[in-house]
Amino acid sequence: MISKPFSAASARNREPILAALRDLLRGCHTVLEIGSGTGQHAVHFGAAMPHLLWQTSDLAANHASIRAWLDGAALPNVLPPLLLDAGSNDWPAGPFDAVYTANTCHIMAWPEVQSMFRGIGRVLAPGGMLCIYGPFRRDGQFTTPSNAQFDASLRAQAPHMGLRNREDIDALAHAQGLTPVADLALPANNELLAWRRAG
Repeated sequence: MISKPFSAASARNREPILAALRDLLRGCHTVLEIGSGTGQHAVHFGAAMPHLLWQTSDLAANHASIRAWLDGAALPNVLPPLLLDAGSNDWPAGPFDAVYTANTCHIMAWPEVQSMFRGIGRVLAPGGMLCIYGPFRRDGQFTTPSNAQFDASLRAQAPHMGLRNREDIDALAHAQGLTPVADLALPANNELLAWRRAG
């Protein structure tokens, strides 16, 4: 049996994110999660929101962990992971009522973030919702000293990583026909940003 990798951060942030998603995804039925990571969010949200068909996805290296969490939970509405490199042009056909991604924008290189939004634009249904969780800068400034320290630690690991400007992310969403509907402050200096596509 494959052991289930455990993310303490995912365990800490799952309830505040869930509280926000319950409202934002109320009218949705199908969700594509980009970068499912360990799989913890997928099983927690899938169990709490059984009306959603939750499609996991990630790079191949994370599929064993995701499958281990999915096998343990045995939820009929949470689907095995698709192979998805957000920086590529090879995306599932969709359409999906919603797209959710957590802690991905500051890990990927900026061209990959741009490519991810183009992919989202292709698979998100009319009236669909995009929800992005993570830390961001505002007007090029860090909102807290801890976020500045986190950004420095990311850039020390790899120069392409780092916190993104909220305004730049919003511009990418706008280019795909998305209008902002929520900007929620969550614990540990993170945010949940949401946009809706016109129906």
